[in-house]
Amino acid sequence: MASESQNGTSVIQSRIQVDTRYYPSAEHALPALAVQTTRLVDTYMLWVGTTDVEPEQVENAPLQGCLAKDWACAMPARETSGTPAAATPLYRSSSSEAALSMAQRLARRFKKQIFLSIDMPPSLGSLGQEGKVLLAIERAVVETLKAHEAA
Repeated sequence: MASESQNGTSVIQSRIQVDTRYYPSAEHALPALAVQTTRLVDTYMLWVGTTDVEPEQVENAPLQGCLAKDWACAMPARETSGTPAAATPLYRSSSSEAALSMAQRLARRFKKQIFLSIDMPPSLGSLGQEGKVLLAIERAVVETLKAHEAA
């Protein structure tokens, strides 16, 4: 934790930042997305899920979701030799490994440890929309992380 002195008083500044963003549906048939990012030192913890909450209430979206439907952790490689990021699933409730491969790509791209939880209803897979939703999820996460990196 960093500390500063203001008027002789010590102030502790938190290095943990939590941000929740709303991404409207790109297509009529796809649901809106919510991305909650917990930013730590050299680590991002992300929850991404479909949501039906209003944009103004997006902070409530993670409370209606499930953290561990498809959850993975990835560490970037130390060298830029093209070695894929080391990754492991933390929890899976389905046969999907989308969080694992996406966390690897994000760790390689942003050079940070990534904890990624994807909360997507199984009905999207049966409707043939899973690929489109996963692409929208990855785009939303990349946009969110770029904003954090620029700040």
